[in-house]
Amino acid sequence: MLSVEIDPGSGFCGGVIRAISKAEDSLAQGTRLYSLGAIVHNDAELSRLHKQGLVTVHSLDEVPEGGTVLIRAHGEPPSTYAEASARHLTVIDCSCPVVLQLQQRIRDAYARIHAQGVHGRIIIFGQVGHAEVLGLVGQVNGDALVVENSQMLEEAMPHLDFSQPIEIFSQTTKSPREYKLICDMLQARGARLTVHNTICGQVSSRHEKLVQFAESHDIIIFVTGKESSNGKILSALCRSVNPRTYVIGRINEIDPAWFREGDRVGICGATSTPKWALEAVARNIEKLDYAKN
Repeated sequence: MLSVEIDPGSGFCGGVIRAISKAEDSLAQGTRLYSLGAIVHNDAELSRLHKQGLVTVHSLDEVPEGGTVLIRAHGEPPSTYAEASARHLTVIDCSCPVVLQLQQRIRDAYARIHAQGVHGRIIIFGQVGHAEVLGLVGQVNGDALVVENSQMLEEAMPHLDFSQPIEIFSQTTKSPREYKLICDMLQARGARLTVHNTICGQVSSRHEKLVQFAESHDIIIFVTGKESSNGKILSALCRSVNPRTYVIGRINEIDPAWFREGDRVGICGATSTPKWALEAVARNIEKLDYAKN
């Protein structure tokens, strides 16, 4: 027999819950609502919301003049708000409060390191092209260095002036372990470095608990959308401690051959994975076990 357990820490983060709740409220009132980018990186949840009438667009040009646009939890640069105002769009701002605080901290740091003739550098540890990172870089008109990993930082080192102050920030959903490695590399070069702890507390605390969860199960089924940056990080973390970690986006991707008699099955997901999807996967695996026996 298989025993199946859902990770209690998995499911939508607070920012995503807030954005989806606001979207559903607007749709229930009959609003024609346009989401600037996917409101969540999960195909099943997107499909559910699209059936309620949510339209995903990739540019404000796709929103009719005077229409209503939703800013998702990832946040946006100031230029987006300016364009929306110029086109008389109603904005439902669902930017995560943690992201908004990070945007303000970057603006403050930029002003600080460019005051009185100082020519410092802002570094952002994050995924190049990610919506949140684009919003962060937009706070300083693109004048920030984005590094995804230690290799990118190593390549950028010759172009950094270590005699000037450097302030570093992290995308809110990145790995605390990788962020520390990046900061340690800069400090080893004698950088005048100010490190800002900007990884979301909910995300940061999950790493240690998720390691424990993955270690305490024989097999891990990690449910996430293919576009989820957080899903890639957390599923890799699971696999680092439990090689029998399988990543799926939908129930039909489950392979019965993965399971062994007596397995303790752990089911977990990204901050963009809804609880209902985890529960559906659990029920499916329990049915597989029943059919097998």
